[in-house]
Amino acid sequence: MKYIDEYRDKNLVINLAEQIRKESKKEIKLMEVCGGHTMAIQKFGIPALLPETIKLISGPGCPVCVSDRKFIDQTVAYSRLSNVIIATYGDLIRVPGSSSSLNEEKAAGKDIRIVYSVLDALKIAEQNPDKIVVFPGIGFETTAPASAAGILNAEKRGIKNFLVYSSHKIMPPAMAALIDEGVNLNGYIAPGHVSTITGTAIYADIPKKYNLGCVIAGFEPVDLLQSVLMLVKQIESGKPKVEIQYKRVVKPEGNIIAQGMMNSVFELRPDWWRGLGVLPGSGLGISEKYSAFDAEKQLQVEVEPTKEDKGCICGEILKGLKSPKDCKLFATACSPSDPVGACMVSNEGACHAYYKYNRNL
Repeated sequence: MKYIDEYRDKNLVINLAEQIRKESKKEIKLMEVCGGHTMAIQKFGIPALLPETIKLISGPGCPVCVSDRKFIDQTVAYSRLSNVIIATYGDLIRVPGSSSSLNEEKAAGKDIRIVYSVLDALKIAEQNPDKIVVFPGIGFETTAPASAAGILNAEKRGIKNFLVYSSHKIMPPAMAALIDEGVNLNGYIAPGHVSTITGTAIYADIPKKYNLGCVIAGFEPVDLLQSVLMLVKQIESGKPKVEIQYKRVVKPEGNIIAQGMMNSVFELRPDWWRGLGVLPGSGLGISEKYSAFDAEKQLQVEVEPTKEDKGCICGEILKGLKSPKDCKLFATACSPSDPVGACMVSNEGACHAYYKYNRNL
């Protein structure tokens, strides 16, 4: 198949759904750990095509959702410095901090600009040599290479007023932590974009250590249903493994160049995940070699004590223990236009996806 229409072909979808029903005999729970999958699953109504024995659960796949509220609070504190410009991806701007957000700070006159790439942030730094440009680095292995490329470009071009505040994370520790904490799962729909960078090696321990299969999936209806079918066959045969459904994009070795950039700039460190707490070796901090571009080391700010919203259950949703519809705030006090928690902000957040495609079902 070469064209997008083929991945939305009605007959192929029906055929895959029928194959799943024939193959699936056990009750199983599959978790997607990619915000893009969460959105696609709800958008295309994938759960309605599956037998009642198969349950799809959203996990910690939205980078905005899993990030520490302290990360927002510290970015807000940076924005209040008179010589700082915040250059950020749009998803981050409306995430609530303890008492403010980047959107509120922008409305109050702080210099906060939405960029589409780290190269845009570098351009802003070049055009404003009397200012310090802080780029909040957020996301998993998908976006970490771009932040690394920004730092390498800044060094090469002699741009000394560009800093990255890293909240980058890697996926495998979170996938393992969920199982270690006793979350009941039978397999993972593994992230397509992350795997484009990493390849398959990062998932190798999941089948070996936990006896759970991983299928790296694409984002169209046929992709998702075929991935479910592959997992069902693994489960029914009792032979979990790592497989690639998204072969048109993902290679077993991943993107070696992107991996090299990421590994040269970042080093592993403990990091905080919403719902999971601090996970060892799950965060990407900027290495000492590139500390001149590390906002945490170059800018000192006083950050207010972090406060979480008591009514928000985003953490439990990210662990797959609850659904967005279990939250009392969902579609009432909390909506995409006025989000209470991070899971409602991003297009990749489970609450946002349910609100947009599933709130009346």
